[in-house]
Amino acid sequence: MVQEIHPLRVAKNAKQLYVTRRKGRVILNRKAIVLTLGCRLNTADSALLVSRLAEAGYEVAESAEKAALAVVNSCTVTAEAARKSRQAVRKLRATHPEAVIVVTGCSAELDRDAFLTDGAADVVLSNPEKRSLPELVLEYLAGRTDPGGAARSSEEPITPFRERAFGSFPFRSRAFLKIQEGCNNFCSYCIVPYARGPERSRAFDEVLADCRRAVADGFPELVLTGVNTCAYSDAGRGLGELVHAVAGIDGDFRIRLSSTEPAPDNRGLLDVMASEPKVCRFLHLALQHGSNRILKLMNRHYTTDEYAAFVEAAREKIPGIHLGSDLIVGFPGETEADFEESRRFVEAMAFANLHIFTYSPRSGTPAASFPGRVPAAEAKSRYRRLAATAAESKRRFVESQCGAFLPVIFERVDSGGFARGWSDNYLELRVPAGTVPLNRIVPVEATAENTASNLET
Repeated sequence: MVQEIHPLRVAKNAKQLYVTRRKGRVILNRKAIVLTLGCRLNTADSALLVSRLAEAGYEVAESAEKAALAVVNSCTVTAEAARKSRQAVRKLRATHPEAVIVVTGCSAELDRDAFLTDGAADVVLSNPEKRSLPELVLEYLAGRTDPGGAARSSEEPITPFRERAFGSFPFRSRAFLKIQEGCNNFCSYCIVPYARGPERSRAFDEVLADCRRAVADGFPELVLTGVNTCAYSDAGRGLGELVHAVAGIDGDFRIRLSSTEPAPDNRGLLDVMASEPKVCRFLHLALQHGSNRILKLMNRHYTTDEYAAFVEAAREKIPGIHLGSDLIVGFPGETEADFEESRRFVEAMAFANLHIFTYSPRSGTPAASFPGRVPAAEAKSRYRRLAATAAESKRRFVESQCGAFLPVIFERVDSGGFARGWSDNYLELRVPAGTVPLNRIVPVEATAENTASNLET
């Protein structure tokens, strides 16, 4: 679960007036924060919100205490994520009684009535309404709109989405470019298709235009994001063709892909990645389980053999690639034999990083009514055992990269005087500040010392 506060920057001469209907006071304050919970796509969406708000005249909040506008970009992928989203809003209300609090994101999409009923939020916006956040906030303050927002994204027609889809955080070196939205997979445990709606993609030429702009603005890394970026399709052109076109843009930058699927149809993407040096050696391939029986219950659309073949092809074509994944333990009906089969499969895949989740039933999904609920204590035990396996695989991957010169973008200097950055294959490196430039791609030799932070717990 990601939870970050993103400050907003704006020109000094910008002006903004807030009128809080809650207190009936006029607050001359242009400071705002964006609180992000959940997945990488939510982080990308928050980058878009930051850019839109900055353009509308909001400025950086040095601390949450001084913010007059607080935006919570919520998550609802599990019941626990939805609970934490509501908790975050209530905490903000307690600490910011006079602020305007806006909730958006997937939890706002599905649980808007709960947010409006408890009174902590002033405005609840659906996912499609994110693009109009500044305007809708002003309309709310002027009393011209319902705080509950408009229609849900699941009710939208299946058309290419036209929203502004390029954003960044002022203190980061990555530009997030949202190329795809929605999901048609309907995994039995997942609420995302209901929260994000059906699959739809941005126009090919619009994505290229945004990429050119990001490169011209000096961003050394472009992150192409979506619920499932591999589902990208516009006029018969898929993700591989898009990546190839983006790589053809002049400039010193690299391309990172987010949220990909190990489907046989996506093998062509590996060829593009292998042939384009600007593409990061990184894929996050959602697995979810290593037992075919459980994969079938989950309504995942591959077998472990197909997954393993994709991983083998990726490593053969792209040496040194970082392969990460997600995995659920304690899914309804999971036996000890199923879990051990899954753990052994994870061990064989030797992931560079693994996100592990204990199954949490989500109301409205088929799996919520499946029999064979795994006791909480047993699910926690399986989590710990799988985490130990994952940690060993991660250690081996980090060690395998020591001695190699990796292309690294150093983003910031920490309080200890070290520059911290990320390689193309997603290893964090720490070197003494002043020895490398920031926000540029530079080759650095990976050592046990400068990669040690990857193994910290």
